[in-house]
Amino acid sequence: MATAVGLPTQEKAHVTVVGQKQHWYTSLPLHIVVILISVIWLLPTVALLFTSVRNVQDINTSLWWNLLWQPHQFTLQNYQQVFGATSTIGMGQAFLNSLIITIPATLFPIIIAAGAAYAFAWLKFPLRNTIFLTLVALQIVPLQMLLIPVLRLFTDWGLTGTFPALWIAHTAFGLPLAVYIMRNFMSGIPYDLLESARVDGAGEIRIFSRIILPLSTPAIAAIAIFQFMWVWNDLLVALVFSGPNSYPMPVVIRSLVGEYGSGWQYMTSAAFISMALPLAVFFGLQRYFVSGLTAGSVKG
Repeated sequence: MATAVGLPTQEKAHVTVVGQKQHWYTSLPLHIVVILISVIWLLPTVALLFTSVRNVQDINTSLWWNLLWQPHQFTLQNYQQVFGATSTIGMGQAFLNSLIITIPATLFPIIIAAGAAYAFAWLKFPLRNTIFLTLVALQIVPLQMLLIPVLRLFTDWGLTGTFPALWIAHTAFGLPLAVYIMRNFMSGIPYDLLESARVDGAGEIRIFSRIILPLSTPAIAAIAIFQFMWVWNDLLVALVFSGPNSYPMPVVIRSLVGEYGSGWQYMTSAAFISMALPLAVFFGLQRYFVSGLTAGSVKG
């Protein structure tokens, strides 16, 4: 600390201890607020989990937190009804369909956006900034305006109700934001690294694959979180472009509302399984999330 310069050792220690106490007192309100927000955010998830492992009689006669002091109410009956081998709901196939849709629909935008962002950030070509601004402006176009024209196009191509239709749609709709984030991140990479690689004889493809992509891991992780969670939880695009053989989990869960209107406890187990995988993806990549979003926002 600057105020401790030139002081005896004991006085320096005293100043350090006082500074630590002041820091603890000043940060305590912030910690309390963060904990309260976390509890409020997690409460619906915990309620959903507890409700999903109780039978309908207990749900109708007591509140969900009764499970804390009445553990005998725990049961996996709802999960067996929804995901069991004898289940007629089809949630297991819907879960597999969601994986088949989401994984390619997350990888394709990342691959395409990475190449486009490198070109916008470091390559010189006519109308570069104009094209980039036009691409960024596409983010404000409402998704609903594009559904019918794209559906007619897919119908002419014979893709309606297939997995490729969902891959193409999600890739196209997710590209503007992905390119924007990747370009901002790549523009913050020191240009000296690229110049040194060119002096050593490396071409653009080698620079992109060996230097740019490894350094862009935080941005790639941020895009992967956004795209994966959006595609996995998407209902609108899935309703328009999917078919009986490609229905993902949100579509099947929606059908439970009408088919099991009096047995909504089945929807709790289906909804919890549906949200478990996106949460795992987020917590697995969250250490890259902030750095991937804030890169390029401050220029040195």
